[in-house]
Amino acid sequence: MRLFAALVPPDEVLDEISHAIAPYVGQVPGLRWPDRATWHITLAFFGEVPETVLPELEVRLARAVHRHTVLDLAFTGFGAFSSVRRARVFWAGVTGDSMVRLADSVKAGGRRAGAVQTDEKRFHPHLTLARAKTETDLRPLVESLSWFSGSPWRAESVRLVRSHPGPQVRYESLADWALTPSGQG
Repeated sequence: MRLFAALVPPDEVLDEISHAIAPYVGQVPGLRWPDRATWHITLAFFGEVPETVLPELEVRLARAVHRHTVLDLAFTGFGAFSSVRRARVFWAGVTGDSMVRLADSVKAGGRRAGAVQTDEKRFHPHLTLARAKTETDLRPLVESLSWFSGSPWRAESVRLVRSHPGPQVRYESLADWALTPSGQG
């Protein structure tokens, strides 16, 4: 099973992003825009995980998530990996409470459960909006969206998701754990 842990933003803030990028979807050569139903903020990518590891992974992730409080976040600005000039991924940035500690805890829980970590890059909170097979100059796109600043929102849970790859990627939610309400952490 191909698994990852993620935050799933509420529909109303995703509506704001959808509205902001709508004029550009399908207009930038080389960019593939995944279905909005797949939008999420990855905290940890576990890759292929044997089904036998799933019960322990769920226990470890539940513990990790419950150690952290609800996050106050907002989408602000757009960017690209590896750079705006040589992009393969176009994203919306996320600001607010630090997600780094939460992401580190979730990754550590995955490692302890035996889920092999395939993504050891420094955590950079973002929402992937489009991908390119070859490096693409996205400076005009990023500059044209520099005005965007999304509404504040609260991340209240972490979801364990199974990815079903194929021509049309599909995600299946396997578990969801609530972050501790503010003031109780």
